[in-house]
Amino acid sequence: MTMISGSRAGLALGMALVLAGCGLGRMSEQECMERAMYFESNRSSRDGMVAVGSVVMNRVQSGQYPRSVCGVVAQKNQFAPGIMRRKMNLRTAPQVREAARSVLRGERHPLVGNAMFFHTAGHRFPYDNMHYVLVAGGNAFYEKRRNLLVTQPIPPHPVEGITGR
Repeated sequence: MTMISGSRAGLALGMALVLAGCGLGRMSEQECMERAMYFESNRSSRDGMVAVGSVVMNRVQSGQYPRSVCGVVAQKNQFAPGIMRRKMNLRTAPQVREAARSVLRGERHPLVGNAMFFHTAGHRFPYDNMHYVLVAGGNAFYEKRRNLLVTQPIPPHPVEGITGR
């Protein structure tokens, strides 16, 4: 067995974790982010894509979800069915590649804040812990809060210029 120096071992471990989160190296963080944006924002607006990407990054940074973009996007029952294997046609969403790159470089939707959840806009749920922050790209984005702290229990109406509709 060969011994690896401490820094090389750390690098090797870090690379293994990144590759494990990205489908064993089959997809990059960029590709996984593109998939989340493509399948979850209904390819409707850059605003909606950045909002989805902001939620993905909030999850990555939270410590409650996998620590990689691919790990978050590939989590079972969290995003669109087949998100990691369905075919994408980027001609139908020409902004997705740029939007994904921008979010990975640090851009966040200013109204998403700490939200880690969203669902299709127009759906209603009986829960009393959903504090809505934005409707964009066909989705309603929300934070889970104790019901006493929910001040926006119904998704806000889309506003031109803020939601991209």
